[in-house]
Amino acid sequence: MLIPCIIMLRDILYLFYPLYCAACDNPLNKNERLLCTNCRHVLPLGNYHNVNAKKIEKVFYGRVKIENATSLFVFQKDGLVQNLIHNLKYRGKEEISNELGKWLGHELQQLKEYQSIDAVIPVPIHKKRLKERGYNQVEKFGIEIAKKLQADYHDSILKKISYNKKQSKHGKLNRWTNTVETFGIQNESLLYNKHILIVDDIVTTGATIESCINVLKHIPNIKISIATMALTE
Repeated sequence: MLIPCIIMLRDILYLFYPLYCAACDNPLNKNERLLCTNCRHVLPLGNYHNVNAKKIEKVFYGRVKIENATSLFVFQKDGLVQNLIHNLKYRGKEEISNELGKWLGHELQQLKEYQSIDAVIPVPIHKKRLKERGYNQVEKFGIEIAKKLQADYHDSILKKISYNKKQSKHGKLNRWTNTVETFGIQNESLLYNKHILIVDDIVTTGATIESCINVLKHIPNIKISIATMALTE
């Protein structure tokens, strides 16, 4: 009798407190979780780690050396991915980070290029931004990828050392100048001779990740790859 009662209670709760898709904001069916079935099929996958790797590597070409680079989605203005990441960053839906990490991590664990990853490092946010938001939006994304790749997860090595206004309000040139040399490093010996994966939410100009790499690249025998939630093409 207990199981039918639980199911009935769940149905009643759903009737009065429906859940909504994190991408399209439409109500979810009872058997759907976080994303509706339609969005799971129509979200624009980048497939960068399979056939489109050159597109994201081109962003960093001639600027910093990377081993591999990928993004889960193609970011399109006013599209589903923009709404998904907006819900993650500004509406408290941190569970999106978990889901996207599991999604991308499952794909990367099957690829030889990413099986050599030793450690996953999130692009950090300033402690003031962390206090405002309550979480780093890429933390659980990175943790889930690290689990899939059986790699260590380090969120205390890179530090954001200057506080900038929200980058979405700036043009590309200002976003570039606002992110140059704003990161510091500690406990770098943990990364000696390691292949690391830097994770972030969106790559636009690549300036933020480039700044992180410029701080890390002096570590002895380090190799650096990149994985993000989305790429603006």
